[in-house]
Amino acid sequence: MSFKLVATSGAARPDDHAPWSLLSRENLEVGVVGRLGVLRRAAAPAFSRTPNFGSSFKSKNFLLSDNDSDNPSFNPPAADILTMPPKAGTKKAAPAPFPQTKAGVNKKNAKNPLIERRPKNFGIGQDIQPRRNLSRMVKWPAYVRLQRQRKILNMRLKVPPSIAQFSNVLDRNTAAQTLKLLNKYRPETKADKKERLQKEATAVAEGKKKEDVSKKPYVVKYGLNHVVALIEAKKPALVLIANDVDPIELVIFLPALCRKMGIPYAIIKGKARLGTVVHKKTAAVAAITEVRSEDKSELSKLVQAIKEGYMDKNEEAKRHWGGGIMGQKSQDKTAKKAKALEAAIKI
Repeated sequence: MSFKLVATSGAARPDDHAPWSLLSRENLEVGVVGRLGVLRRAAAPAFSRTPNFGSSFKSKNFLLSDNDSDNPSFNPPAADILTMPPKAGTKKAAPAPFPQTKAGVNKKNAKNPLIERRPKNFGIGQDIQPRRNLSRMVKWPAYVRLQRQRKILNMRLKVPPSIAQFSNVLDRNTAAQTLKLLNKYRPETKADKKERLQKEATAVAEGKKKEDVSKKPYVVKYGLNHVVALIEAKKPALVLIANDVDPIELVIFLPALCRKMGIPYAIIKGKARLGTVVHKKTAAVAAITEVRSEDKSELSKLVQAIKEGYMDKNEEAKRHWGGGIMGQKSQDKTAKKAKALEAAIKI
């Protein structure tokens, strides 16, 4: 098949011998003559390379004919031209995607087509609501509410010095050493006492003294009345007072009494810790009067540490009032007012 260029539509037709440079691209069309005649393409992309005219001549519309191949101005009648629809699939194919990395498909964009998306509706009467932390809405037992309210009141209200001193407790390390020493002198249990009494009775029946069978017991003294009597007699070497006794009036006088009698004392955190030492649930106060010879040096060091690290340190603190600590919202309001007042003074 041969190809020719002819001018067909629109403007005035140039002469047969007009130079090709005078032909406008808008007046040129591309056609192919086959068995069915001349075909017109109106909106097809141009050939990238036109036969017989070199690669420099490119146009959107040409007429290509195999009739009268020697005459470049050949133009068939309009009746012989068949208008055909544009070819399907003439668009450029989309470029192939980049090959996947060795790690595989990107997890962020990968979706499983087998899993159907089912968004939940949390409206009234719809899907079940997610689980929430409802601790704020729980009605707590009475004892929990009371102890929380008591703590808040102790923080908000002004507390007298005699009560405020119970907030200054012995430090953790010294308290641990003290309880370790006291655990060596725990009172005897009922079984131990029964065994001791049987030995003493057997010794007395044999005509011996009971002191020969059972040695003198060295134990921690407990019980409020008992300890107060010992303090008044100036017998204890060390007195430990719990800070959470309720009512506080039971032990509020003990620090002053110990100072009056010159007996070292310390306020320790937790009446249950003292109760564990003496086989009870709780104990308001405990005292140690005597220790064995091998523990005397340890007791003296402990008493010295309590005098220097606790009693002397809190000597001034017991004269100050406690409490008066407001909540966070109240503190923020007070700070805001103070800041505004400072700004007004500067202006």
